[in-house]
Amino acid sequence: MSDVIIWHNPRCSKSRATLALLEERGIEPKVVLYLDTPPKAAEIKRVLGLLGKGPQDLIRRGESAFKELGLAAAPDAAVIEAMAKQPILIERPVVIHGDRAALGRPPEQVLEIL
Repeated sequence: MSDVIIWHNPRCSKSRATLALLEERGIEPKVVLYLDTPPKAAEIKRVLGLLGKGPQDLIRRGESAFKELGLAAAPDAAVIEAMAKQPILIERPVVIHGDRAALGRPPEQVLEIL
């Protein structure tokens, strides 16, 4: 299944577990190290649509940038732009398969879209 993409952070245990889960099932996803190659705002917006979530559902509230930028009450467009500029704000991992996406929290959740 080469059309599976994972926004991956190898330092994150949930991200590593999700990638391992996919590989255990014979799925070799395209691994996007999103901290090194951040998605553009338009791609984040597209993935949010696939997830059926808003930007506040995909943002890491514990990151210092979240508080520093005042993102708790920011408009959606500003939150998406902040995630594109500072990808550490994006919750991980995100798995995309065709026109579906899932957040790997817990990792098994991504199996629903495969």
